[in-house]
Amino acid sequence: LCESARRASKSIALANETQKNQLLQRLSELLCAESESIISANELDLERAEENGVPKAMLDRLTINKARLASICEALRMLVTLEDPVGKSETWTRPSGLTIQRTRVPLGVVAMIYEARPNVTVDSAALCLKTGNAVVLRGGKEAINTNPALVALIKEALEDRGFDPHAVELVASTERESAQLLMTMRGYIDVLIPRGGKGLIKTVVENAKVPVIE
Repeated sequence: LCESARRASKSIALANETQKNQLLQRLSELLCAESESIISANELDLERAEENGVPKAMLDRLTINKARLASICEALRMLVTLEDPVGKSETWTRPSGLTIQRTRVPLGVVAMIYEARPNVTVDSAALCLKTGNAVVLRGGKEAINTNPALVALIKEALEDRGFDPHAVELVASTERESAQLLMTMRGYIDVLIPRGGKGLIKTVVENAKVPVIE
């Protein structure tokens, strides 16, 4: 997965602002059009979570209904309106007369480890794509049906707009070992971002072999 994302990162890194915005707009359209299938997948996760005694607060975070899906689509459309940060430069001159220029470029491949909220799957992928990055996603076991449904549509949007669909990858395994392995992918992952509680962040910071943004 990480090798595929690394190869695909080149195509998304070279995309211009219009191409990336068209991709996000297409993703918004697909999510709205396929709302029923997403909600059906989410219902399977909710049923399983209830059977396993998952607390109500986590069940709420896990839930995707029509209203929440509409909010996700609206967030994508708002992201389209934001200025593309890639390529923006700032220049300054040192007392020695040396002129220095700093230009924003994509990081490359971002990895995200997160917990129950399946909306984070879309948020993370969209933010990475907007900034020209590929992403490897590793969600929690609670959304084992919802996350693949969402990523399938993200990949469809990538293909529809001429991008390598491997620019967004999902780690299917929700075993602890898969997260631990992802933390060691030096040479493939440029930065790892844990999104969740203190326990998750502490584990990632203490075990990662790649750069981490807490």
